[in-house]
Order: sequence, then C-alpha cells, then structure tokens
Amino acid sequence: MSHSFGIVIESLVAVLLMLTIGYCMLLNARLKRLKADEHSLKATIGELITATEIAERAIGGLKHTVRDVNENLGSQLTAAAQMSAHLKNQLAEGDGVIRRLSRIAAAARPSSEPAEAAPKVSAAKAVAAAAQAFSDRRRADGLAA
Repeated sequence: MSHSFGIVIESLVAVLLMLTIGYCMLLNARLKRLKADEHSLKATIGELITATEIAERAIGGLKHTVRDVNENLGSQLTAAAQMSAHLKNQLAEGDGVIRRLSRIAAAARPSSEPAEAAPKVSAAKAVAAAAQAFSDRRRADGLAA
C-alpha cells in the first residue's frame, strides 16, 4: 500500500504542478498585455502633455490679445464719449443760433404795416414758427441739422 500511496501523492503533485504551470502561462500572457498597454499608455500620456502645452500657449496668446483689445477699446470708448459731448454742445449751440435767427427774423419784420400786408406778417411768423418747430423736432429726435 505504501507504494500505491506514493504514486497517488506523486500524481497529485504532478497535477498540481501542471495546474501551476498553466496558471503561470496565463499570468505571463496577462503581463505581456499589461506591458503592451503600458507602452500605449505612455504614448497617450506624451500626446496629452504635448496638447496641454499647446493649449497653455494658446491661452497665453488669447490673454495677451484680450488685454490689447481691452486697452484699445477703452481708449476708443473714451474718445467716443468726448466726441458725443462735443457734438451735444455743438447741437445746443446750433439750437441757440436758430432761436436767435428766428427772433431776429421776427423782429426785422415791421409790425405796423397796412392791412393788406397783414397776411405777409403772419406768413413771416409762420416761417419763424416752422423754423422753431423744425429745430425742436431735430433736438427731440437727436438728429443733427
């Protein structure tokens, strides 16, 4: 019995060794795949680093461009505000000139004319009133005359 018992134990050891060898081959295949994936992953990481550097340079350029545009736009807005104030002053002066001209035109017409000339006086007043209305309308619309 000791001889058959030795054979059974040796057979069991042989089967276990075969299983161990098979498992080692399986682990070896998995390790090879892992190494191949590692190389692929390293290449992908390298590409990501390159893309990140390019993006950082582009962001730096965009920040510089935004700063330049902001400076230029600020100066243009200041100039536009000054021009707007200047035009507003000129429009106010132009309205004053029109009012004075209409008063001068109204004062230049003699008010004591014969009865036949009465319609002409009212026509002059109508012209002066039309000029005043035109001036007021232009000022209300914000348009330059």
